[in-house]
Order: sequence, then structure tokens, then C-alpha cells
Amino acid sequence: MKHLVYLNKFFYKYKWRLIPGVLFVIISNVFAVLSAQVVRIAFDLVTENIGVYQLFSGFNRQSVTYKIFGTSLLFFGMLVLTLALLRGLFLFFMRQTLILMSRHIEYDLKNEIYDHYQKLSLAFYRRNNTGDLMNRVTEDVSRVRMYLGPGIMYTINTVVLFIMVIYAMLIVNVRLAIFSVMPLPILVVIIYYVNNIINFRSEKIQQRLSVLSSFVQENFSGIRVIKSYVREDFVRKSFADESENYKTHSMELVKVQALFYPLMLLLVGLSNVITIYIGGVEVMKGNITSGNIAEFIVYLNLLTFPVISLGWVTSLIQRAAASQKRINEFLHQQPEIISPNVAKQTIKGNIEFNNVSFTYPDTGIKALKNISFTAKPGEMVAIIGRTGSGKSTIANLIMRMYDCTGGGILIDDQSVKQFNLEGYRSQIGFVPQEVFLFSDTIANNIAFSADTLDMPLVERAAKDAAVYNNIMELENGFETLIGERGITLSGGQKQRVSIARAIVKHPQILIFDDCLSAVDTRTEEEILNNLGRNMRGKTSIIISHRISTIKNADKILVLENGEIVEHGNHNYLMAQKGAYFELYEKQLLEEEENA
Repeated sequence: MKHLVYLNKFFYKYKWRLIPGVLFVIISNVFAVLSAQVVRIAFDLVTENIGVYQLFSGFNRQSVTYKIFGTSLLFFGMLVLTLALLRGLFLFFMRQTLILMSRHIEYDLKNEIYDHYQKLSLAFYRRNNTGDLMNRVTEDVSRVRMYLGPGIMYTINTVVLFIMVIYAMLIVNVRLAIFSVMPLPILVVIIYYVNNIINFRSEKIQQRLSVLSSFVQENFSGIRVIKSYVREDFVRKSFADESENYKTHSMELVKVQALFYPLMLLLVGLSNVITIYIGGVEVMKGNITSGNIAEFIVYLNLLTFPVISLGWVTSLIQRAAASQKRINEFLHQQPEIISPNVAKQTIKGNIEFNNVSFTYPDTGIKALKNISFTAKPGEMVAIIGRTGSGKSTIANLIMRMYDCTGGGILIDDQSVKQFNLEGYRSQIGFVPQEVFLFSDTIANNIAFSADTLDMPLVERAAKDAAVYNNIMELENGFETLIGERGITLSGGQKQRVSIARAIVKHPQILIFDDCLSAVDTRTEEEILNNLGRNMRGKTSIIISHRISTIKNADKILVLENGEIVEHGNHNYLMAQKGAYFELYEKQLLEEEENA
């Protein structure tokens, strides 16, 4: 239960639903106990009236006795029915308060988890797969809600009913009460033993479900690759293997539960047999009446469902504890990147790297080593290098997706760590190497950074990104719905829509992370010319592996193995006949061969 302690704050928040819910539980059980006592009175009345009826055999008063007897039974029958209706009414109120409370808590918990996900750093998403993240905010929260609603409700109901029934039984006859509930301690021991098994197997099931969800999500996202390589049968077999693994763990839990419930019913039935036998002995001794036996049978029947539900509730609590443990693992993780509590401020875009080094925390790969350079407002700084040389890492550090492990990064002569993170990033336009578009209209994708859709700005950005004509050729133009991850667009169109999304916010710093690879040379030149016009007085960082993209940059940094091996403009670097010159010659040769 220690993992479920986290949820106590929600009980306090919704105390005015919880407290009335508990009161409704108590009131409904009062009517249930009263029904048993009415049955006892009615049963004793039947016994007494049968004797009186036989005593007046052959007399006229016998019909009067019969009429009174019938009226009395009708009265008690109506009284039992009324008590049952009242109990049902308060049970309805109980569900309306406690179950609704659980739905409110489910809503709050999902939002809290999602908000926490948003605060966690990029490194967190590198460590955890999407399917597992989704499973914890959906399936795990649903299991926790079952504890918060039905679990809490039936637990309170069982405890209250047990106290009332046992108290009522002890008042009638202590010996009969003790013998009637004798099988229950055995049930407690069994539940304690089975709890551990259920908890262990529930956790295994959740782990397998996360793996299964991740597998499905990944394969649906990569369906184009699967179909291209004709691997449908292989993926289907892999999915069947994962499903079989999940089914095996689920069946292990079901087997425990299948043995658990019949055993509880057997123990409840044994209580009824003991009650009838011991009760009969007590009646013969004159200690109780036959109506008391009927009363005890009603009491035991009242306890039957709570006892049966005890096993189900135990399972709910154990599964909820396993799920909440998984949720807590993420909720207790703190973001590596923390925004200082300062006001947002406007930046000019002066970037300075001072002996910056960076090692990825999860892999231990040293991506950058003592990098130093400056990028001033109005400058276009280009970064070029082979794959894995550290180009994208520089972009991530500028946006403070990570903090450098050595050296320092200054923005306008101030450490990047001192800026309000939301305000700082809102002034940066970023076009990633791997373009991501949302399943929405093209217009909404371009205007993603804005709270409202301003079509003139969207159209202007589309023209600057050289994608306007392509959009207008589509049947619905800017209202065209893009499939998941932009699957309905070509690679070049996706890149240009992504560029328009960065341009539309008029950023002080614009970062292109090798985002023109799928664009032809002519379109690339048009985009860069538009970029030069839009970014006057602002800072542009162009990352590329293609020299044609960056040859007109004010400053070019050549990276190799995380170090700057050369820097200068295009003409200067060509004259040096170094690494940049070699890259240029190699790319020129490749272009000639392809031609």
C-alpha cells in the first residue's frame, strides 16, 4: 500500500464527496441489518401464530386468527420491501459520490502525469519508449481508478457491514456468533497468502503490456518500411509471440483467481451449515428462538457478497499498487533541465560557446570537445561535418535541450541557464533533421507556435519556404489534412512545411538542422535567399552536410569527432586546402558521377 499513499492528497481534495459517500454506506447497511431483524420477528410471529391457529381448531376465532396472521405477514413483507428500497436508494447515492470521485481523481491524475511528462527533459524520452509512456497514462491510471472507485467503495462497505453484523450477532448469542464466523479467519490467511502472488503477477502483466504497446506503436509508425520490405508476416509472427507472452502471464494470474473465488464460496457455505447446526442446538436449549436462526442466515447472506468481493477488491488494490508504483517511477523523476524562476526577457541573438564539451548521459558518448565560437545578430553561421561529428548536438545545446558538461554557453553575454526557458525557446525557430508534422491541417501545422491562426502570416511563411505553390495545388489547399507524421506529403514538402513553421514565429535565432537534404538545389537557393531577407539583424545557424547549402554563410565551422578543425568563410576555407576543401571536392565528384 506504500505506493498508493501518493493518492491520499486526492482524497483530501475530494473530501466532500468521500465523507458523504461513507455516510451513505453506513446508512444503507443500517437498513440491511434492520431487514434481518424484521425477518426474525416475522419468523417468530409465524411460529407463534401457527400454535395459536392450531389451538383454536374448530372454533370461529380460528378465521380471525388467520386474518390477523395474514395481515401481519403482509405488513412485515412490505416492511422488508421498504427497507430494501431504502437501502437501494442509499447504495445509489453511495455510487454517485464515491464512483464519481474516482472519475474526478482519474482526470486529475492523467493531467498531472501528462504535465509532468511535458516538464521532463529530452534525455528522459531517449531512455523511455513511447508505448511505455502511453501505457502508464492510460492503462495504469485506469487500474488505479478501479482502486479509487470500486475498490474503496466495496472496502468501506465490507468493513462497515462486518462491524454492524458481527455486533448484531454477538448481542443475540455469543456462542452462535463465534461458530458462525469461525471460517473467516481461515479466509484472511488465504487472502494474505494470495495477495503476494497477485501483486507479483500483476506487475509482470503490466510490464508485458508496456512491451506489447510499444511494439504495436512502433510498427504502426513504421508501416511504410514494413510494407516496402514485405515484412508483414515476420511482424505478424513477432506480434503473436509478444501476445502469447502477455497471455501466458495473464493466465497465471487467472489461475490463482479461479482457485481463490470458489474457495471463498466454500467457506461461506460452511458458515451457513455451522449456523444451522449450532443454532438448532441453542434453540433446543431455549437460549434463542428459531427466528434467530433465520436472522443469522440473513446476516451470513449479507456477508456473502462482501466476502466474495474481498478477493476481487484485494486483486484491484494489488493491481492498482503495481500500476501506481510504475506511475510513481516517472512522477518522481526530476527534469535535468530546470527553468529559473525569472521573468521572460527579449534576446538579441548573440551566441557564444566557450570551450563547450558535452557527453551524452545515457550512452557516455563524448559528442563535443572544447568547442568555441560566436554567432552575432545578423550573421549566418554554418556548421558542416560528417555524420556523428556533433552538429545536431550544438543545436540541442543552443536550445538548452541539454546542459553542457564542460565550458559555458552565453546568450547576449548571459549564461543560457539564467533565462526563463519558455520565454527563451519561444524566440528560437528550429527545423529538425527528422521532420515531425502533426495529424492536422497544413495551416495548423505551420501556425503551430501561435495561439491563433493568422492565415496571411501562414501564407507568407509558406511562400518564404517555397512550398506555397505545392500547397495550393492540393484539392483543399491549406485545409488539407496531413496523415500521421505527414505521410501524405513528400519528403521535400514535409521539410518545407517544417521550415515555414519555424519562420512564421519570426524568431531571433533560427536553427536549420540539415533540413534541406530532400530539397533540390534551385528550391534550396530560393529558401536561403528568403531566409537572408527575413533574418536581417537576427542570428541564423545552418547545419548541413552539403556545401551548396552553406557556401554563402558569413562563418563556416568544420566539425570532426566533436572538434572544430577549421573555421572561416567559403573562400578562405577553400584556399586552406584542408578538411573543407576535401569535402567540397568529394561532393563535386559525387555530383558529376550522379549526373
